[in-house]
Amino acid sequence: MKELPASGGFGDMVDLNHIFLFIAVISPLLVLARAWRPGGAYHGWRIAALIVLASTAASWVVFRQQAGYIGGGAWFALLFIPAVGLRKVTELAAQHRYRSARRLAATLQILHPSSELREQLTFFRALESRQNGENAVSLPPIQSGIREQDRLVSRPTGSRLDQSPASPSSFYPSPCGERVASTEGAARLRRVRRHRRLWDAPAVLVLIFLNIAVFLFEISFGDWTDPGILRQLGALDPYAVVVQGEYWRLFTALFLHAGFAHLFFNLFALYVLGPPLERSIGALRFAACYLISGFGSSAGVVLLTMIGFVHAAQLVGASGCVMGIAGAWAGFLLRHQHVPHARQRLTNIAMIVVIQVAFDLSTPQVSMAAHLCGLIAGFFAGLAIAPKKMSLKSPARFVQ
Repeated sequence: MKELPASGGFGDMVDLNHIFLFIAVISPLLVLARAWRPGGAYHGWRIAALIVLASTAASWVVFRQQAGYIGGGAWFALLFIPAVGLRKVTELAAQHRYRSARRLAATLQILHPSSELREQLTFFRALESRQNGENAVSLPPIQSGIREQDRLVSRPTGSRLDQSPASPSSFYPSPCGERVASTEGAARLRRVRRHRRLWDAPAVLVLIFLNIAVFLFEISFGDWTDPGILRQLGALDPYAVVVQGEYWRLFTALFLHAGFAHLFFNLFALYVLGPPLERSIGALRFAACYLISGFGSSAGVVLLTMIGFVHAAQLVGASGCVMGIAGAWAGFLLRHQHVPHARQRLTNIAMIVVIQVAFDLSTPQVSMAAHLCGLIAGFFAGLAIAPKKMSLKSPARFVQ
């Protein structure tokens, strides 16, 4: 949740330079932590992460006011686009579209010129030749590659295409994009892909549209940069809740946002974290977790303000709900440890919490109390919920 200033607008409240600077430092460090291991499979990722850190550090010294944009641009080009692109390459290979996979891999090599990608290009050329009925000279290596891919895709969930929460693929390194060429592997990944569609998560979709609709109403209402206007619309004011009995603010504040960037980052986080959990527990239970987390976030802030633990401030935003979804994931996985990759997912959630706390401590006008209260409320909600019956019988449903 965002704290609103006592007076005046908050157009500069979301400092994009600061946000991008944070991403440009934290993301490469996460990549290095994961990729710094013996062997050359992750060499390209290590080099890319070091380049992003070096460019961010240099821009901090020379162009401090633009350091976040420069470092963020380097992160987007050298880490984010290659990671998303390699994931798409994997999907194309799963569909036996080897020509498209090869062309995309060749394009990605411009930003990520690693031996790993060069090997993959050779691999896809050979597969494409075999698919076209040509005599592929490298047939034995192809068979070896297919056997390796069969091993990769024979895991309980089919592959590492998405191991949300927080799509750990965002931590990037993945040798050769986890190549997939076998018939069984392709079928598994196609099933995973079908389950990743957003419209298969109706509660998340409704919440996204609801937040957007409320934000459009904010804009149409008048000067939506005025904290006074947001207070009229339902911003969380602890004293108004306790003294004046305006308890509806505990919920209305969850759907108000302090600008486009604030809305975008909250909805993007909901888009990443929400659908996998909703598919595992069902839409109604997910909506309940979301609202319980939001209520816990708002009520926690009110309580902490009344006892003097945090300073009084007006708050808006859905981030307490989103952190509650991360907490619900943790509670759910602790109770249902049979879920594939439960331990790895719990580790990812812990990393998300650490990163969020670091961001809250380094960023003004962000309510860490709201985030932590939402996280705790979501955790207990996650402990209480039970998975859908189909999920227990079909581990693949937990891929996302």
